[in-house]
Amino acid sequence: MKWSPPKSWDRLKVEQSHSAFAEGHGRWTNKDLDPIPPKDRKWGVWSFIAYWISDAFNAATWQFASSIIAIGLTYRESLAIVAVGFFIISIVISFNGATGVIHHTSFPVLSRASWGFWGSYVAIVSRVILAVFWFAIQTMNGANAVRVMLGAIWPSFLRLPNHIPANQGITTNTMVAFVIFWLLQLPFLYMHPNNLRWLFMVKSIVVPIAWIAILIWAFVSTGGGGGDIFDQHATIHGSAYSWAFLSSMTSVIGNYATLSVNQADFSRYSHVSVKWQLLYVPMLPIVFTFIAFIGIAASSAGAVKYGTLLWDPMALIAHWDSRACRFFGAFSFALASLGVNISANSLSAANDLAALFPSYVNIRRGQLICAILSWALVPWKILESAGNFLNFMSAYSVFLGPIAAIMLFDYWLIHGRKYDTLALYQPDGIYRYWHGINWRAITAFVVGVAPNLPGFINSVNHHIHVGVGVHPYQFGWLLGFSGTAIVYLALSYGFPPTETMIDRAVLPDEIYAANEYRGAAVFEGTELGDETMKSDSDREKDGFKTDSNGLSPV
Repeated sequence: MKWSPPKSWDRLKVEQSHSAFAEGHGRWTNKDLDPIPPKDRKWGVWSFIAYWISDAFNAATWQFASSIIAIGLTYRESLAIVAVGFFIISIVISFNGATGVIHHTSFPVLSRASWGFWGSYVAIVSRVILAVFWFAIQTMNGANAVRVMLGAIWPSFLRLPNHIPANQGITTNTMVAFVIFWLLQLPFLYMHPNNLRWLFMVKSIVVPIAWIAILIWAFVSTGGGGGDIFDQHATIHGSAYSWAFLSSMTSVIGNYATLSVNQADFSRYSHVSVKWQLLYVPMLPIVFTFIAFIGIAASSAGAVKYGTLLWDPMALIAHWDSRACRFFGAFSFALASLGVNISANSLSAANDLAALFPSYVNIRRGQLICAILSWALVPWKILESAGNFLNFMSAYSVFLGPIAAIMLFDYWLIHGRKYDTLALYQPDGIYRYWHGINWRAITAFVVGVAPNLPGFINSVNHHIHVGVGVHPYQFGWLLGFSGTAIVYLALSYGFPPTETMIDRAVLPDEIYAANEYRGAAVFEGTELGDETMKSDSDREKDGFKTDSNGLSPV
């Protein structure tokens, strides 16, 4: 007997669109999952630049170098690892982000083309788990910044009597700060992604100015020397050095492996040429390496001035004599946590939850659900036993590398940039595969993940010894991405999914125009409507050319 929700649940249902994408298939979409109509595409070049600068400036990037230096490498190797790692991941982000620009739909929907409708749940669930956990942890990071801010205004706040048992991993003043930061996030979680670009722009101005000021302080306060950390030499050599280099690069890539999977959640709002997605390739390595350098310089200066190496920026700022400097320094980190929590966590979780429960969850509700779940995960307990759990969170990237590989190569090679946007909303259409599952993707995913499992288990529980089995995991993302790509391409070419192959791409503007959609918008003097009604020269100005694939990016 098939279970159906009570009639009273109908009041909880979200708004459904009346577009061709939802006709007869309400189980698989809602208004927020439909392709973005032309009038709602408001992200331009500066919006994406601000988004990435906003995402880069956060405490995790500041501390990238600390874990690398701690295992025996120098600041030079740590900066090189950050640069190379982000060069690699920026290529994947650009390609998967471009798919979102072309089809103007989100990661969960696009994953149906390569995984199948039910198979896509493997990718979606893997992503949403990570998003919710990191939202909780970033909220705790923001709370620590708020605690320092409040302590700068009212020093007695830091001496507030603690009434929470010590085994809970949090004090009363930190809990107050957590509640305040959590509440401050709620209005931003309620905002539409088009309006959030203003938050990213503000953060991309305020936070870099504050952190560059900290960099200047680091060199001025130490007479330009910067401290002993710049004179260090590597303490490991030979094969240990090589494995440390690879494992550190995997850790750096893993921190942003999530956005290599779901960049389409943001690029779908673009109104500019798909070519601008290539901007990430030079920009991300430069920006992230610069921020890692700020973290090194500031922490080294702290060691000179205060006698201890303070990799935690809040611990460093708490040593400053000036209360105003402490407040504004901590404010920059609170703003950084707010921006990255929305750009990398809550919006991603919301899109995934909307895809899992489209009748009852939209982007707004999804973000609020993510915020509520952050309490259930008690992030202060997570950080109290940070060793095993944070190892698990970083290790989780071994699952995301294969997902990114499948989506990238399926679109750009297997299907030759030819997706049918309408069919992405039709469970009985060309992307049905075998009962809604593309067995090629599932097989390639398992093959890509399997070699990393012994090392993954060891990273979570060091008491389980796996011998040489730990080595594949030390470059797990690279191995998983490459292995999955090879297997997926072999299976897809050996057993081609002919039912999914089409003569030309079917883009959302074509569908909207065919259904007499009246929402054409005007951007920079060009009306955005039916792509098929533009001349070839107009298409090439927009970043597309006409060929046998329909509309393809140039």
